[in-house]
Amino acid sequence: DDVFILQPRGSLMKATSTKVILEGGAQAKNIFWQVAGKVSVGASAVMQGILLAKTSVVFETSSSLTGRGESLGGRECGHAGH
Repeated sequence: DDVFILQPRGSLMKATSTKVILEGGAQAKNIFWQVAGKVSVGASAVMQGILLAKTSVVFETSSSLTGRGESLGGRECGHAGH
């Protein structure tokens, strides 16, 4: 089981109605997104992996995550507006 650690600079913004697709046997539990800012997943977008954000993790309406999201900034992970 290969492990992937992705470290985008700043914040990670996942556009509306886009998808992260894992191929070649990659599994969401082995994909780590280490983000220096916040993670924002747009409406109807599909995200996969373990999200480790410094400030917050926010999911817009009808977006989904296979994995989990955690924030070091103490902000609650969840849907925007809730």
